[in-house]
Amino acid sequence: MDKFTTLRGVAAPLPMINVDTDMIIPKQFLKTIRRTGLGRNLFNDMRFRPDGAEIAAFVLNKPAYRKASVLVAGENFGCGSSREHAPWALLDFGIRCVIAPSFADIFFNNCFKNGILPVVLPKTVVDGLMAQAEQGSNAVFTVDLAAQTVTGPDGTAHRFEIDPFRKRCLLEGLDDIGLTLEKRAAIDGFEARQRGGQPWLYGQGA
Repeated sequence: MDKFTTLRGVAAPLPMINVDTDMIIPKQFLKTIRRTGLGRNLFNDMRFRPDGAEIAAFVLNKPAYRKASVLVAGENFGCGSSREHAPWALLDFGIRCVIAPSFADIFFNNCFKNGILPVVLPKTVVDGLMAQAEQGSNAVFTVDLAAQTVTGPDGTAHRFEIDPFRKRCLLEGLDDIGLTLEKRAAIDGFEARQRGGQPWLYGQGA
């Protein structure tokens, strides 16, 4: 998992509440177990017509936001089913941070496991950031994880809270596998002892 330290990029405004995971990545794209390639279908039903033509009015189809790395959204973002493909699609598109007043719990947890930082801020603050995000290519935000701040184009820094363990995982790029591998020496030692005492578990004779 890539480390998340400081992110500076364009923020796309999505002033919608209750954006569910089927809106983020529709069910017909869940056949893959690969984390790559889903970005082209992010918000598919809002980005494209049935014939595949782009819907020009949708924010991520506008030239200023095609390479957005921050998304500013409404309350209860990521509700609906527990599909992990939702953060996969966001990450594959290039979104590393989502700012909202609230998130659905499972989606919130899945973001951390995939290197995306979900930032919870008061609605009044998010509304202000949403307005700044509507400045198009000038909507450059800076997200500093170490300082726990989001700074919009107006230069005001807004502090957010984050669990210290999750913060460390993002800063060091540790997903569940990475966390397990931190215990590699202990795991190797256990396996060596087990192999010596119970060799049949490893296909060896007693």
